[in-house]
Amino acid sequence: MKEETLPSEVAFQTTSSDTPASSTNDDLQRHWHGVVKRRSFLKGLGMSAATLSAGALLATKGKAQSTRSTGKLSKGDAALLKFAAAVELIEADLWQQYNELGGVQGGNPAYMAALSNLDGDMPQYIADNTDDELSHAAFLNAYLISKGDEPVDLDAFRNLPSSQATGAKNIGRLTNLLKLDVDLSWYTRYRSTQNPDFGVKFKGPFTIKNEPAIPLNDADTPPDTAIPSASAQNPGTSFTGAAARMQAIANTAGFHFAYIEQGGSSLYPILALKATDEEVLRILLSIGGVEIDHFGLWHDKAGNAVNQPLAGVVDPETKLTFPDLNAVGSELDQTNLILPEPCSFISKSLPPCSVIRPTLTQNGGAVATIKSFTDDLLFLGQSPAFFSIVKQLAVEADSVRRGF
Repeated sequence: MKEETLPSEVAFQTTSSDTPASSTNDDLQRHWHGVVKRRSFLKGLGMSAATLSAGALLATKGKAQSTRSTGKLSKGDAALLKFAAAVELIEADLWQQYNELGGVQGGNPAYMAALSNLDGDMPQYIADNTDDELSHAAFLNAYLISKGDEPVDLDAFRNLPSSQATGAKNIGRLTNLLKLDVDLSWYTRYRSTQNPDFGVKFKGPFTIKNEPAIPLNDADTPPDTAIPSASAQNPGTSFTGAAARMQAIANTAGFHFAYIEQGGSSLYPILALKATDEEVLRILLSIGGVEIDHFGLWHDKAGNAVNQPLAGVVDPETKLTFPDLNAVGSELDQTNLILPEPCSFISKSLPPCSVIRPTLTQNGGAVATIKSFTDDLLFLGQSPAFFSIVKQLAVEADSVRRGF
């Protein structure tokens, strides 16, 4: 089996945070208690976050996995599931923020109305996606415990600020949704006949930079703001003032949903290719299939933000403009081309094939995932200790080679 090259170093952005620590997320605890026994993740690493050195973080374990004992996971399979659990905790945290404000029981009427302009069922979809990620995190940690391994616990890093808008809970977060640089290269990639696994680089159809994906506070976007209904029966809808600001935030969320889930669509097949135990393979493929399902859903909804009558919305604060991509007249921009275009796969000598891409470790594996999340500003304000832990988990997962 051909070995993949693991990047020896990845640049991570760290921004120190002086935000006071907040209580553990109530919803996640409710899902976890009675399912998994809380244990210390740092204890499982055998070292404190303060003593994690760069050498320890970047050292790889080679391709060997420890011999699997009956009822126990190999070291490699455990590393794969631990990284998956960490990613699911991160995703659960960001989805809970979206759900509090815009889910089916969300508490911010104007945000919910703006999201509903992308699709009338958006609040239900957001609530369901949130439940899925919570279930993934709880299951993976419970499974690790059932095999005698330590679960992944990131609660010590729930220190980032919450939105101050109506509907948001005032608790510490793992992730930042208050200012994002959303990578839109996936939009072009899935419409292209080319594949990043062959070294092709993609650019998004436009740029989302320094834009919130959730309301910041009630002064900026009052929860009772009247949001115009954008529908085919209401062409030429005009958005101004707070309504334009809220719709731009909701549009950003629509693209961010798809960005997050396309990452999981690539990550899980990559992790699965490294699994030795058949049950671990079953877990990774089964959860990964749901991530792909999520991406297909959000890919469809994102297009509505850059199609009439929503096309042309301008955020009055950041000046971000959502263009009419269908007016460009290119298949790389067309909003209803949401199914993966056949592309080069395995070898350019073979016929094009419609596939998830990328599926090479260096392009979509664990380290690449954390780097992408960092570039997205999803971890803006997190502590160096947080980056040390997620980086170590990523390196260990990418270092795994399938045993026979």
